[in-house]
Amino acid sequence: MRRNRLAVRLILATTLLAGAQPWLTGPEAVPRTDRQRDSPLVQTFALTAPGATRDMRLVSARTAALHTAEMPSRRTRPFSLLGVSWDDPTADARGAIEVRTRSAGTGEWTSWQLLETDNPDASGGTGGPGVRGATDPLWVGPSDGVQARMVAVDGGRLPDGLRVELINPDARVSDRPRMELASSEEGMARRAGLPARPVPRMVSRAGWRANEAIVKEAPTYTGSIQVVFVHHTATGNGYQCRQSASIVRGIEAYHVRTKRWNDIGYNFLVDKCGTIFEGRRGGASRSVLGAHTLGFNNNSSAIAVIGNYGGVRIPLRARASVSQLAAYKLGAWGSAPAGRTVLVSGGSDRFPAGKRAVLNRISGHRDTGQTECPGNALYAQLRAIRTIAGAAPAGLRYSSLGGATAYGGRYYSKGLVQASWNLATATRMLDRFEIWVDGKFVSGSPSGHRTSQVRLTPGAHTVSVRAVHLSGRTALASARVVVDQVAPAFTGGPHVSLRTGTLGTTVPVRVGWTASDPNGLRSIRVAGTSKAVLGGAGRALNATARLGEAGTWTVTAADRSGNVRNASVTRTPVLVSEAGAARAGTWRTLRDPGFLGSEAVASSAARSALTWSLTGRSAALVAGRTATSGRIRIFVDGVDQGVVDLQSPIAKHRQAVWTRSWGTSGRHTVRVQPEGTAGRPSVILDGLAYLR
Repeated sequence: MRRNRLAVRLILATTLLAGAQPWLTGPEAVPRTDRQRDSPLVQTFALTAPGATRDMRLVSARTAALHTAEMPSRRTRPFSLLGVSWDDPTADARGAIEVRTRSAGTGEWTSWQLLETDNPDASGGTGGPGVRGATDPLWVGPSDGVQARMVAVDGGRLPDGLRVELINPDARVSDRPRMELASSEEGMARRAGLPARPVPRMVSRAGWRANEAIVKEAPTYTGSIQVVFVHHTATGNGYQCRQSASIVRGIEAYHVRTKRWNDIGYNFLVDKCGTIFEGRRGGASRSVLGAHTLGFNNNSSAIAVIGNYGGVRIPLRARASVSQLAAYKLGAWGSAPAGRTVLVSGGSDRFPAGKRAVLNRISGHRDTGQTECPGNALYAQLRAIRTIAGAAPAGLRYSSLGGATAYGGRYYSKGLVQASWNLATATRMLDRFEIWVDGKFVSGSPSGHRTSQVRLTPGAHTVSVRAVHLSGRTALASARVVVDQVAPAFTGGPHVSLRTGTLGTTVPVRVGWTASDPNGLRSIRVAGTSKAVLGGAGRALNATARLGEAGTWTVTAADRSGNVRNASVTRTPVLVSEAGAARAGTWRTLRDPGFLGSEAVASSAARSALTWSLTGRSAALVAGRTATSGRIRIFVDGVDQGVVDLQSPIAKHRQAVWTRSWGTSGRHTVRVQPEGTAGRPSVILDGLAYLR
């Protein structure tokens, strides 16, 4: 109300002092069990002019000019919600109406509470026959006594037919079967392959035990939802959230039995804990015509927050639910929640019939009518609610692409990709996710999903996940995926060759290969006689093989898409000692545990020679190195291969000092002769190793 309430309350206290009556004695209220359920749904008591016994000398000249009414304190059957109504819904109840109630549990009386009277009939002529004017209802909790009083101000007169309406939302409902409504179609057509638009989680009418027996008329539907109006119920904030369903039942009964509307006026209600309740019957996803905002019920929907929010803000949980509902209702019809639109008034106390009103898509009740609803504090929160409801999905990104490997800013796959993503926006604010490949829609996923499987054809593709907000705004995350289903190729090898190093029971070998793939190699694995995992650039592996035993190496090349190809090679190392060589010139035998077989031969004569014959693919000359060792010249199949210097500051025996490999297995001869190096002419030879 936009009046000086303190002055009005003082006038009320003075005017009605003589008319106050004591509480009528009687048995104390019993606990709220069967007595509460057996109480009638509605109790009605007249609010009339006070008796003639009033001492008018106690009333000032100003007060005497006012019209007053009262209902003395009285015992009642159990109730939890109340209000005051009058005959003419268009009458302006200019004044103050106060009530106080007695708690059924403690027997104590509350202080006087002022009822909201600044809301005209919002049904707009659609409420049904016998529509009455009324205050907003007040939730008082389980009670069994009431007293009421009213004073009209500014020269006004009391409306006719004033009465106090007590509602017991926990009264037994009729056993008459409830009308079940089939699930409705979405307000907008959905493309094939898209999941159903998610309905916000809410307590259905059956869930809050709506009394369908008192709802006489079938729901009426309007056009597309252009505006969502935010209200508060003005029923008070002193409730626990477990009582919210009872409050909603009370509001339903008050709207139907007291105001004589067809059903509860609001499309949705939200309590201070954020729980959403389905309001007027007809389908949460459909454009149900409500009775909530005079002159603007068409093409609109209403959300009422349970409580009074003139001086206190709604909690964050309630704000989130209001934002979700607004985005859900507006986004389904392509109406941007953060935008504005123009509606033509059907006639209100602020906009005459036919007048165009420029409104925010999410507006407060006061934007179209002379009312304090939804309260100053809640009205100030509408900007934040518009921002949340009209936002685009935030922080969308891929978390992984299963079945694909990332490299150089791209992903590589064999074709089946498990796309996973994350984003910052709460799931409740999302409509769905869509998968697009190369700009073409592929599939849709529900808002709670964060993964989707995609099958791609060979080649390069752009795979995108598109997040769709309830508002209709979108965000996109994309990745470049190359699909390769062809395994790598071995263009050389694998092959095994002897290498320089120390011999013992094993010989040093090198495993080599050449593999390639158009999209690059991811890894090389070597298994068998030797094991290793190398990067895709690996082309060789130094290893060892046991003398006289066949060794097998399997090389596996994997490309970046996960395709693999294997190739194997088997070789046997053989050692021919110095005794197995044909000798020329002068050679002497040396004995030392460090030599192969504990024996080797030495020579310093320039014309001495040792010659080995072999059939194989690779050969290695085994010699000793010392500080005084000289040089040797090597011939293969009669062709000079050059000189090897055997000098070493540290004595080393059983050393493969020279190697040679051939592409295929064949018969070869290896001849070695000392060079007669000045100052260090002697050389030590210990045998020849080869691979067959």
